[in-house]
Amino acid sequence: MKQPFLQSIKDRVLVLDGAMGTMLQQRGLKAGQSPEELNLTLPEVVAGVHQEYLDAGADIIVTNTFGGSREKLSHYGLEGKLAEINARGVEIARQVAGDRAYVAASMGPTGKFVEPVGDLTFDRMAAQFREQAEALVRAGADLITLETFLDIKEIRAAIIAIREVSAEIPIIAMLTFDDKGRTVLGTPPEAAAITLEAVGADIIGSNCGLGVEGIYEILSAMRRVSTLPLISQANAGLPVLKEGKTIFPATPDEMTAYHDRMLGLGVRIIGGCCGTTPAHIGAMKDALAGKNQALPDIASSGGTTWLSSRGGHTALGNGRPVAIIGERINPTGKKGFAAELREGKVSYIRREAMEQVIAGATLLDVNVGAPGIDEPAAMEQAVFCAAGAASVPLVLDSSNPEALERGLKSADGKVLINSVNGEEKSLGRILPLAKKYGAAVIGLTLDENGIPETAEARTAIAAKIADRAISLGIRRNDVIIDCLTLAVSAEQKRALETLAAIRRVKGQLGLNTVLGVSNISFGLPCRPLISSAFFAMAMEAGLDAAIINPKEQAMMDVWRSVMVLLNRDANAATYIDAYKGAVAASAGQVEAAPQDIRGILAKAVIDGDVENIVDHVEAALSQGLSPLEISNNGLLPGLEEVGRRFEKNIVFLPQVMLSAETMKTAFSRLKQEMQGMKLESLGRILMATVEGDIHDIGKNIVCTLLENHGFEVIDLGKNVPAARIVAEAKAHDVDAVGLSALMTTTMSEMETVVQQLRAAGVKTFTMVGGAVLTQDYATEIGADIYAKDAMEAVSKIKAIIGKIKGS
Repeated sequence: MKQPFLQSIKDRVLVLDGAMGTMLQQRGLKAGQSPEELNLTLPEVVAGVHQEYLDAGADIIVTNTFGGSREKLSHYGLEGKLAEINARGVEIARQVAGDRAYVAASMGPTGKFVEPVGDLTFDRMAAQFREQAEALVRAGADLITLETFLDIKEIRAAIIAIREVSAEIPIIAMLTFDDKGRTVLGTPPEAAAITLEAVGADIIGSNCGLGVEGIYEILSAMRRVSTLPLISQANAGLPVLKEGKTIFPATPDEMTAYHDRMLGLGVRIIGGCCGTTPAHIGAMKDALAGKNQALPDIASSGGTTWLSSRGGHTALGNGRPVAIIGERINPTGKKGFAAELREGKVSYIRREAMEQVIAGATLLDVNVGAPGIDEPAAMEQAVFCAAGAASVPLVLDSSNPEALERGLKSADGKVLINSVNGEEKSLGRILPLAKKYGAAVIGLTLDENGIPETAEARTAIAAKIADRAISLGIRRNDVIIDCLTLAVSAEQKRALETLAAIRRVKGQLGLNTVLGVSNISFGLPCRPLISSAFFAMAMEAGLDAAIINPKEQAMMDVWRSVMVLLNRDANAATYIDAYKGAVAASAGQVEAAPQDIRGILAKAVIDGDVENIVDHVEAALSQGLSPLEISNNGLLPGLEEVGRRFEKNIVFLPQVMLSAETMKTAFSRLKQEMQGMKLESLGRILMATVEGDIHDIGKNIVCTLLENHGFEVIDLGKNVPAARIVAEAKAHDVDAVGLSALMTTTMSEMETVVQQLRAAGVKTFTMVGGAVLTQDYATEIGADIYAKDAMEAVSKIKAIIGKIKGS
C-alpha cells in the first residue's frame, strides 16, 4: 500500500511521467481534436501511454485532463461532458497505476486572462477550476497538478478554487517562464513562489518553456524565498525541425545532467514536459538509483514576512531594512480624492502609486473608505489601478470584510491586510479571509475595551491575535503587530509605552511590527519634527515596517540614516545613492511633468491613463494640432517608449496592454475628427492561430499592438486551416501573415501554411511566434520573421515593411 503522497516525497524523490500530447498524436490524435475526448472514445490508447510511462519507472501518472475545463472543452462542443471526461481520465490512470504509482489529476490554464488584463472576473475563473476539481477529486485522484500556467492571477484562482473543494488534496503548482526568468505577464520566480505558497500549494516549480538548465535557474530563485518542496518538469530541450518533424533534441542522458544540483535544491519530483518520452523517464529513474534522496536541510528565512505583487516581492523583518508603506492612497482629509472615488475615477491613485514608489515606498497602503462610496467596488478598482501603476506589494486598508474580499480577489500576489484586532467580531471576520486568499495581516493591539494603557496588555492582545491566526493555518511570520501610535499632544505619557510594547512583541512573541508613525504628531505644529524623531526611536526599538508619507523628506532622511546606524544598509549603499553629489537629492523628487501637450499625450500613454487621455486629446485639438500630428508626435512616441521600457524589463505585459487601451481610446476620439479623411495604413497584416490550436492570447495581444501602431489587421481567429489562411491572404493582398501556436503538437502546421502560401504564389512576409517556438525553428520552416513576444513582433514588422515601402 502506498504512503500518503506528501509523506512519500519526504522520504524519496519521485519521478513524474512525460509528455502526453505528442504521444497521443503518434497514436492517432487528429489535428484539431480534443486530446481529452480520447478518454471517452479511445480509452485504451490513453491507458497505453500511461502504461509505457509506468513501465519506464514513473512514480506519478498524470491524467489526460489538462484541457478539461469548461472554457477549453467548449471549443470542441464537449462542455456538457466535463464531469465524465475528467472522471474517466482519473479512472483510466488509476486502472493502470494501481498501487504502483500515484495518480496526479492534470489541470491546465483556460486560455483566458483574469481582469483587468483579460475579460474573465476572478469569480468566473475560479468557478471554471472549481467545477473541474470537483470531478477530479470525486473520481479519486491522489493529487492535483497545475501545469503550464502563464498568469499568476489565474493559477492563484485555481488553487483557491481547489481548496474550496478539498482542504487536504496535495497541490502541485507550476508556471512557465521565458529565458529572461519571467512569465509572459512579467512575474519573476520569487514572486510566484511567495504567492503560490501563500494560497496553499504544497509543491511549487516550473514546467515547459525551458530545458533542464533553465528550469534549474528558476527553481534556484524560488528556493531563495520558500522552503516548500520543488518540482522540475523540463522540456527535452528547445524544439527543432528535422525531416519535416518537430523534435526536442535533449537526450535522456542530458535530461539527468542536473540531478545532483536539483536534489541539493530540495527538488522532490522530477519529470518531463514537451518532447520527453518513456526513454527519458526511464533514464531519470535510473539516474536517481544509488543517490542520497534524503530531504536536504533547507535554510529557513527566520522571521521574514514575504509579500508579493505580479511583478515583484518585498521582505520585512528578520533584520532587514524597515519597510516603507506609502500612506497617501487614503481619502481621509483629501476632498479631491474622495470626489474622484465617488465618480469612479483613478487618476489620483495612479499618480500617488507611482510617485510614492519613486520616493522609496516598498509597499502601498490602499484605503478607499469615505462617505457616499461603494467601498467594495472602489477597492477593486483601486487595486487594479495601483497594481498596474507600480510593482510593489499592496496593503489593503479597510474594516469592511466585503471590500477586503473584493480587493483580495483583485490582487495579483500576496498582500497585507490592514487590519484585524483583538475583538472577537474582527477575528472571526478578517482572519478567515486572510487564510483563504493567502494574505498576511496587521494585528492592532486593541479589543472590545479599547487600547490598553500598558505595554503588557497590548502584548497580550498581540499574542491572542497571533494564536488565533495560527490556529486557522496562517503562518506566524504573516502576523504583523501594530502597537498603535497615539497623538502625543493628547497622550504624552503613552508614546514611551508604544515603544515598550514594540520591544515586548519582538522579544517575547518574536513577531514583526508596524506603526502608523505620522499619528504621533497630530495636533502639533511642525509635525515632521516630532514624527521623524519618534520614527527613529521606534526603529531602534525594533520596528519592521512604517506607514508614512515617503514624499516627506524629513521622514526618509531619518529612515536612511537609521538604517546605516542599525547596520541594515550594507556598506551604506542606499544612503550614499540618495545623497551622493554636492547637494542632497530630494527623496520625493519625481520626473518633471511635461508642459507641452505632445509630451502630456505621450506620458498619458506611458502611464496607461485611460481615464484622462480623451481630455488631453481635446486639449491638443483646441490648440490647433491636427489628428495626425496628435497621433504621430504625441501618442505614438509614448507607445514607442513603452516598447523600450518593455525591452528593458522596466514594464511588463499588463502595463503594455493598459497603454494600448489608452491608445485605442485616444484613436476613438480622433476618428471623429478624421471622418472622410483618407488614412494611410502602415500595412495590412493577416493574423491567425494555426489549425489544431485553440490558444489565442498571444495572437490577440499582437493584433491590438499592431493596430495601435497604425497597421490594418485582419484577424482570422484560432484553429484556422491552412487553406483559409492562403485564401484570405490572397483576397486581402496582405503585406504579411502572422501565425501563432502555443502547443508543440501544432507547431508543424506553421510549416504547412508557409509552404502553401508559397505554392499558391502569395508573395508576402510570414511571421511566426508562440511560447514553444525558437528562431532556429522559424528559420527551418522558412518563416521570414520570428518574434519572441508581442512588442518584438510589432518592432520587426515595422522595420521590414517600412524598409520595403521606403525603397
